[in-house]
Amino acid sequence: MGKNQSSFSSDEIFEEDELYEHFHFSVDSGQTPLRVDKFLMNRIENATRNKIQKAAKSGNIKVNDKVVKSNYKVKKGDTIKILFSHPPYENLLIPEDIKIDVIYEDNEILVVNKEAGMVVHPGHGNYSGTLLNGLINYFKKLPLNLDNRPGLVHRIDKDTSGLLVIAKTEESMVSLTKQFHDKTSSRKYFALVWGEVKNENGKIEGNIGRSLKNRLQMAVFPDGDYGKIAITKYKVIERLGYVTLIECELETGRTHQIRVHMKHIGHTLFNDIRYGGDIILKGTIFSKYKQFVSNCFSILPGQALHAKTLGFTHPKSKKWLEFDSDLPNDFVKLISKWKNYAVHKNI
Repeated sequence: MGKNQSSFSSDEIFEEDELYEHFHFSVDSGQTPLRVDKFLMNRIENATRNKIQKAAKSGNIKVNDKVVKSNYKVKKGDTIKILFSHPPYENLLIPEDIKIDVIYEDNEILVVNKEAGMVVHPGHGNYSGTLLNGLINYFKKLPLNLDNRPGLVHRIDKDTSGLLVIAKTEESMVSLTKQFHDKTSSRKYFALVWGEVKNENGKIEGNIGRSLKNRLQMAVFPDGDYGKIAITKYKVIERLGYVTLIECELETGRTHQIRVHMKHIGHTLFNDIRYGGDIILKGTIFSKYKQFVSNCFSILPGQALHAKTLGFTHPKSKKWLEFDSDLPNDFVKLISKWKNYAVHKNI
């Protein structure tokens, strides 16, 4: 393991009688001495230093089960726990009347087409209005996964649209989770990326882990000394001048995998705010072009990424199922606008 690294789980875990959100970190041997507030800032998304210091003053930061101050220096072998004021996770799992686009349903599974902008499950900063809140309203009872999230086998980012499979029974949860773990399922995405992708197809291999420079981003570690192995295959669907429409197939399922891998090879997703795709990365300096790109950004408010197809073996019938979804209207409109530009280039 490299310098300043740690293995951690930032999923929400809640103590039975407290109203706190609980993050747990195990510091590995590569960690150099660092103040615990800075250490936590680098690892908890949306947590400000002020919020972390308040947690310390309230006695809600523990190292090796002992309360510490914000200036405590973390060291290898430390186990760090932090609690934030927040309703318990189980209190967030309440039914909400949320429209769900159901693609397929039987007694074992449900396949849904998530719209961009919808968070998959409640968590830090997103406590209601999620897909999971809608699913609980739809089903009333679903099996729990390893993170106690009912029905969820996998997830996609808030601003990514597309297909998700939901387990309706314990048997389906076990079967589908194993398929995703063993990489026997199939997931293909459409993405619009900046630049002209040189090769018609390719494979990106490089470990993905939390960035050591920007705590809000994931990053590629090609030497394999940090993060988890990640493999993305891609092929060009259409070349549209300064952008390219591609299809990506996941062999692994890491956080932000396509977004991080494509940026790594120099083709950041169009309008990907977190990874710098919301600025003009390719094109001319003319004002009409700048206005054109600005108009394109307004069409699709998040990254241009859609989980288009999903394939897996049915947990009970053992038959291979594959589902396909149409691109959202705003994504289609965005592509059409770039097609028109690519043909004329006189804007």
